[in-house]
Amino acid sequence: MYRFLLTPRWWGINVFVLLAIPFCIFMGTWQLGRFEDRVDSHRAAEQKPEPQTQKAVPLDELLPVDKETSGRTATASGRYGEQFLVPERELDGKRGSYVLTLLKTDGGRTLPVVRGWLPQGDPAPAAPAGEVTVTGALQASESSGTDGVHTAGGLPSGQLGMISAASLVNLVPDDVYDAWVTLTKADDGLTAVPAAAPQNSGLDLKAFQNLGYTGEWFVFAGFVLFMWFRLVRREAESEHDRALGLEAEAA
Repeated sequence: MYRFLLTPRWWGINVFVLLAIPFCIFMGTWQLGRFEDRVDSHRAAEQKPEPQTQKAVPLDELLPVDKETSGRTATASGRYGEQFLVPERELDGKRGSYVLTLLKTDGGRTLPVVRGWLPQGDPAPAAPAGEVTVTGALQASESSGTDGVHTAGGLPSGQLGMISAASLVNLVPDDVYDAWVTLTKADDGLTAVPAAAPQNSGLDLKAFQNLGYTGEWFVFAGFVLFMWFRLVRREAESEHDRALGLEAEAA
């Protein structure tokens, strides 16, 4: 009754099923692994000591920024230079701007420093003059996927949509660190900007998208198997009817 499974048509169906099911299981397992990695990163981030309890470390000792060094308290010395506003940034549910000032460090490189946040429309206070030592949470350069980043362009002069060395390379002649710090204690007239969790380390929407994709791949594997059994059963019933001559009678 099941000799039809050896026909060329069914060979094609069987090969497709034999390839599709392992592929779906592989993809579902991979997506589940991505979700579990995010859960582990989230737990590790929760167990990390608060930046305020960690000893401040010279900036260069924490570079490059990774999941271990992101949020660590860094120090750097130098003189403030050019200043930018980073608009459309929320803090405690209010819209405003980050005040980003470039610190020309004693080592010669330039470090973007978020001195604080101010409400929309308020003027930014001038940066302190002379030699300063800043202390703040180390952050990785932002990307187009970072929350609050403005990538549409068209910002007025003196404003910056994304805090990154790439966005500053055409605005300043200096060698800019591929990192930035947000001051632990904001300058007068500003509100301190809390450090953000490292990218891909939290249980955000993307993490639950991975979990959703896991379910979709496993459901698709089950669907392929279900449809194969259904086609086999229908074909077997047709073969059985032909063997009994029922199809000829119906005709």
